Amino acid sequence: MTKAEILKREILAQYKSVRQFAIDMSIPYSTLVTALDRGIEGMAYGTVIRMCDKLNLNPVDFSTLEKGTDLGNKIVENRVMLQYVKLNKVGRKKVLDYMSDMTALEKYQA
Repeated sequence: MTKAEILKREILAQYKSVRQFAIDMSIPYSTLVTALDRGIEGMAYGTVIRMCDKLNLNPVDFSTLEKGTDLGNKIVENRVMLQYVKLNKVGRKKVLDYMSDMTALEKYQA
């Protein structure tokens, strides 16, 4: 399934019509229909991100995000995990130990 097909499926699952979604997103209907028919590669990156955020989709792989998930946090989590899985056992332990130390310091707590 292409990204455009995933988007269209999610739009129709969450909205009455593609037109309603276009209105809600302030995107010209004809632009959205063309993108869904021909592929989203020509759309502005910011528009695709806004659409994914509205539909609770991960803009990297278009998988479904949980409702209420902050997209920015999810992207950061993905980046951290992509680097973490590249580490061997010793490297992973060192990273986890370091993160444990950092979270114990009030200055670094969220």
